[in-house]
Amino acid sequence: MATHRRRLIGTVFAAALAALASLPAFAQPKSIVVASTTSTEQSGLFGHILPTFTKKTGIQVKVVALGTGQALDVGRRGDADVVFVHDRVAEDKFVADGWGIGRRDVMYNDFVLIGPKADPAKVAGTKDVAAALKRIAEAKAPFVSRGDKSGTHAAELRYFKLAGADPLQGKGSWYRETGSGMGPALNTASSMNAYILADRGTWLAFKNRGELGIVVEGDKRLFNPYGVMLVNPARHPHVKVSEGSAFIEWIVSKEGQDAIASYKVGGEQLFFADAHN
Repeated sequence: MATHRRRLIGTVFAAALAALASLPAFAQPKSIVVASTTSTEQSGLFGHILPTFTKKTGIQVKVVALGTGQALDVGRRGDADVVFVHDRVAEDKFVADGWGIGRRDVMYNDFVLIGPKADPAKVAGTKDVAAALKRIAEAKAPFVSRGDKSGTHAAELRYFKLAGADPLQGKGSWYRETGSGMGPALNTASSMNAYILADRGTWLAFKNRGELGIVVEGDKRLFNPYGVMLVNPARHPHVKVSEGSAFIEWIVSKEGQDAIASYKVGGEQLFFADAHN
């Protein structure tokens, strides 16, 4: 009897194990990593649009907010599924070198030159960013640079080059590199009453302005487009192609574009939808 009972228990136990093995495993929450810029994070844009995407798709988004150059490096290492940045030259090279695929236009804002009300370089009101930077360099007026290989930093260096000025000659005196994101760099400029190039979105969301204000805007060269792309799964097979593609398709869709356009600070729109579907 005891032997029969042990056999019966063993049979039931084996059957239970088989039944458990046949059940589907608990699904892990779907998620992706998006390497992006500090401007999209610190302006509050992601906080505004990502809950809508997650509610629609169930996909959680972890944002790694860095300068564009560093964000692209994260993609090269395979530590992100999607890259969302704003330096078209660097983006095109990223794709051409095989690190990213399927780049799409998403939105734009513009850069603005910020400066103190005293305006020691006398640049306020001009719409020529190169001329303004030339005056700043000649006056050796305090200027704060992100110095972090971001899209904003790359644009700043291009504008100084157009001005025929080399700001690195003033490094340590009037030209100060912070190696930080847009928000911390603006805080430094505010504390120093210095000039700084910023994206309009982060500037509008920035509260600690002190004596700073916009001194140059409206130059067509200050146009600041953003692009999104999938990290190439041929380079990094662990990239979540399905979820990453879902994010890209959503952000360039009408729903995603409307979410971007609806984000405002103080009644002013920060980013302008620019997907070409």
